[in-house]
Amino acid sequence: MSDTPDSAVRTYIQQHRAAFLDDLAEWLRIPSVSARPEHAGDVVRSADWLVAKLKETGFPVAEVWPTAGAPAVFAEWPAEDPEAPTVLVYGHHDVQPAARADGWHTDPFEPVLADGRLHARGAADDKGQVFFHTLGVRAHLAATGRTAPAVRLKLLIEGEEESGSPHFRALVEAGADRLAADAVIVSDTGMWSETTPTVCTGMRGLADCEIELYGPDQDIHSGSFGGAVPNPATVAARLVAALHDADERVTIPGFYDGVAPLTDAERALFAELPFDEKAWLSTAKSHGTLGEEGYSTLERIWTRPTAEVNGIGGGYQGPGGKTIIPSSATLKLSFRLVAGQDPDLIEVAVSQWIAQRVPAGIRYDLAFGASTRPCLTPLDHPALQSVARAMSRAFDGQKILFTREGGSGPAADLQDVLGAPVLFLGISVPSDGWHAPNEKVEVELLLKGVETAAYLWDDLAAALSRSV
Repeated sequence: MSDTPDSAVRTYIQQHRAAFLDDLAEWLRIPSVSARPEHAGDVVRSADWLVAKLKETGFPVAEVWPTAGAPAVFAEWPAEDPEAPTVLVYGHHDVQPAARADGWHTDPFEPVLADGRLHARGAADDKGQVFFHTLGVRAHLAATGRTAPAVRLKLLIEGEEESGSPHFRALVEAGADRLAADAVIVSDTGMWSETTPTVCTGMRGLADCEIELYGPDQDIHSGSFGGAVPNPATVAARLVAALHDADERVTIPGFYDGVAPLTDAERALFAELPFDEKAWLSTAKSHGTLGEEGYSTLERIWTRPTAEVNGIGGGYQGPGGKTIIPSSATLKLSFRLVAGQDPDLIEVAVSQWIAQRVPAGIRYDLAFGASTRPCLTPLDHPALQSVARAMSRAFDGQKILFTREGGSGPAADLQDVLGAPVLFLGISVPSDGWHAPNEKVEVELLLKGVETAAYLWDDLAAALSRSV
C-alpha cells in the first residue's frame, strides 16, 4: 500500500462516502435508548440492524448476543493467515435519552447533515465511531487486495453502556473464549481537539459507597441532650474533614498502594498539549483549581486517584432553625482509581477507615456500588504505537499526542477478563456534545477515523506478530 496521502484508501473512502453517511443516518434514526423501558424494542431493533449491516460489510459471523438486559452484537472475520493476531473492537449501540424539549434544534432521531456536521443522538457517542469500522475494513481490503483483514477481526458492540453496563462483565466472562484477543480497540472516546489528534492510553477506575449513620432513634432536643450523646451529622462532617490532608492527599491508609509514579516522559507529553486552564475552568463552571499538591491539573485528572464527597445530608433542612440532634445522616463518596489500584482492596481500606472513626453510640450501614477497574497501556506498547502510526498517517503525518481519560468505563473489564491490552481509537472532539442537546460529529473527522482503521490492521498485524 502506498504511504502517500492520496493512497487507494482515501480514494475508496471518497467513492463510498455518501453511501456510508446514508447508512449511518438510517441507524441513527433508531432511538436505541437503553435507559428507557419504552425503548427496549428499539435497542433490539438497533442490534438487528447492525448485524444485518455487518453481514453486508462482509463479516462471515455476525450475531446478536442476548443479556439479562439489552442485547449486544458480536461479529468475527478471520484473517487469511490462521496465525495472524486477533483484534477485538469494542463500542456500544445504545444512546442517551433525547427529546426536542431538552433544547434540540431538530428532532434528535432525524439526522441532519449541515456545514460538514452530522447532527443526531448517537452521531458521536457511539454509533458514528462504531460504524466507521465498517467502511474502514472495506477500504483496507480494497487497497491491499486482500479478501480478509490482515488480523482476525472481532467486534463486540454493547447495548447497555449508557445504562452503566450492568450485564457487561458477565457477558464478557461467558463469551471469553470467543472474545479472546491479542489486543482490544475501544472506539468510544475522543481526541483533544479538531487540530490536535490524540490517542488515549487509559481510563481511571471507580469505586463508590453510601454510608448511613444512625444516632438517636428519633430527632431529639439539643438543649436536653446536646453535648451528651453522639450526633450522626457531626460524625458525617468529621469523616468528610478527615478524608484529605493539607496537601489534598487522601488519608485512607493503603489508598496509594500500587500507584505507579508519573514518569518524566509522560509529564513532558502531557505538557505538549495546548491546555488552556482558564478556558477549562469556564467549562467546569468553577472559580478555581484545587487538588493534590505537586501535580498539574491534567495530571490530577488523568493520573492520580481521588476521593470525592458526592453528597452529604442529615437533620433539619427547612426554613429557620430547629434545635435538634438528628437521628441520622448520609454520606455518598466516590473514588477514582488509577493503574495499580484494585477496587476490591480499596473497598476494604475504606471500610476499615470508617470503622475506626465512627464512635460508640453511632450505628452505620455501608454499601458499595458496582466498581470499575482502571486500565492503562504503556506508551511503548507495540499495539499503542500502531494506533498512533495509523492515526498520524490519516492526519497527513501530524504528530500524535497522548492523553488519558479521567472518567471510567467498561473497557477495563475487557482487559481484566481477556488479559489483552486496551487501546483507544476515537475521533470525537469536545464540541460534539456527548449526552447533550444537538450532539453532532464532524464528518471529515469521522472519515479520518475510517482512514485510521483502514491503515491499522496491517500495522497491528505486523506489530503484534513481532511482540509474540
